[in-house]
Amino acid sequence: MANKIKSAANQAQGIGSGAAAPGIYVHVPFCAHACDFCAFYQIEPRRPDIDLYFDAIAREFALVAPGPGSATAFWGGGTPGLLSARDLERLGRLQVDRFGVPTREWTVELAPGSVRPDKLRVLRDLGVTRVSLGIQSLNARLLDALGRRHSQSQIQKAWEAILAAGFPSKNLDLIFAIPGQSLEDWRSDLDAAVAMEPDHISTYCLTFEEDTALFVRLSAGKVSIDVERERAFYEAGWDQLEASGYLQYEISNFARPGHACLHNLNTWRMGEWWGFGPSAASQAAGVRGSNPADLVAWSEIVRRGARATEDSLRLSKAQLAEDAVIFGLRMNEGISLELLEQRFGGPAIDVFRPRLNDLIHAGLAEASGRERIRLTRAGRLVADAIGAEFVGTVDEGCGGFQAVDNSVCRISV
Repeated sequence: MANKIKSAANQAQGIGSGAAAPGIYVHVPFCAHACDFCAFYQIEPRRPDIDLYFDAIAREFALVAPGPGSATAFWGGGTPGLLSARDLERLGRLQVDRFGVPTREWTVELAPGSVRPDKLRVLRDLGVTRVSLGIQSLNARLLDALGRRHSQSQIQKAWEAILAAGFPSKNLDLIFAIPGQSLEDWRSDLDAAVAMEPDHISTYCLTFEEDTALFVRLSAGKVSIDVERERAFYEAGWDQLEASGYLQYEISNFARPGHACLHNLNTWRMGEWWGFGPSAASQAAGVRGSNPADLVAWSEIVRRGARATEDSLRLSKAQLAEDAVIFGLRMNEGISLELLEQRFGGPAIDVFRPRLNDLIHAGLAEASGRERIRLTRAGRLVADAIGAEFVGTVDEGCGGFQAVDNSVCRISV
C-alpha cells in the first residue's frame, strides 16, 4: 500500500511545488434549489443575473495577466451545469481566450438533474477532461433528508450520458453520516457507487453549516452530531473503497491510479490559483483573498477595474509553510520536511518539528525517508484536531502538542 501511495504522489509532482502555471477556479453561483446542507453562495438562475455574471466574469478575466496560461481549471458552484449549452460554451470560450486550454486538467461540477448530452458535448469540445457528479447518495430516503431534488433514475441517466461523452476522468461525490443513515445504508451507497465504475470517489462527512436548513434542525435538537458514529462511517468507507481498488490520497478523496484531482492537489500543496466569480478565493502573487459572496457587489467592483478580493492577506513564507503542513498532513503522502525546507527555508519549518515529533510519539504520525511524515490511520481519524493544533504556530513559536480530543476529520462540503 505504501508503494501505491508513493507512486500516486510521484504522478502528481510539479503541481503546487513552484510550477509556473497556476490553477484557475471559476465560481458559477446559479442553482435551482438550495439543498438543506449547502452553505455555498448561490442564487436562482434568472436571465438578467446570468447576463450580469457574464459581463463581470469577462471583465475579471481581463484583470489578470494571462502569463503562462493555466495548469488546471475547476468550475464549481452553485451548479455550473445548470447553465445552458450556449452559456457553458460562452464561459469556456472567455476562459480559453484569456488563459488557453488548461495543460493538465479541467474539472466541471455537475448535478444529476442538469446533465444533458448537448451540454456534455460542449464541455468535451472546450477541452474539459474531468467531470464531478454530485449524487450525495443513491438512497431516495437519504436524498430527501438532504433536501436533494434529484432521483435515482436521474442519477443513472446522467451517468450514462457522462460515460457516453467520453471524459477521461469521472468523479462521484457522496455524503455520509446523514440523519437516519445506518452503516448498512452507507455500505450500500458505496457498493452502488463502485458499481458505476467512476475513476474517483469523494466522500464527505455531513457538516452542519450556519445559515442552512440542517443547522436550524441541529439547533432545534431535531438532529444531533455523534462523533463515534462518524468515526465508524469514516473507517467503513476507507476499508470498503480500498478493497474496491480506490487509493485514498486525502482524508475524503479516493482515486484509481492516475486520477487524483490535480487542481485540489495544487491547492493543498499551497500552489497558486486565481479565483473568479462571486465568493471565489485566490492565492496568487503572494496574496490570498476571496471575492464578496454577492453577485451585484462583486460585479460593481470588477466594473470599476479592480480585483474584487476582500480580506486580502500578504502571505509570508512562514504562513505558507504552516498551511502546507496542515493541509499536507491531510494527504496520505504526508509532508516532506526536506522539500518544505527547500521551498520555504529551514527557519520556517523548524518551528513545526516539536509538534510533529509529539505526533509520532503519540502514534498519530509516522516518519520515513527524506524526513517524510504522514498521519497514521489513528491520526487521520482526528485530522481536524491535529490541524487545529498547528494553526498559529508561526505566531506562537514552538510548543508541545496538546492532547488530541475526539474530533474526527469533518470538513465542509
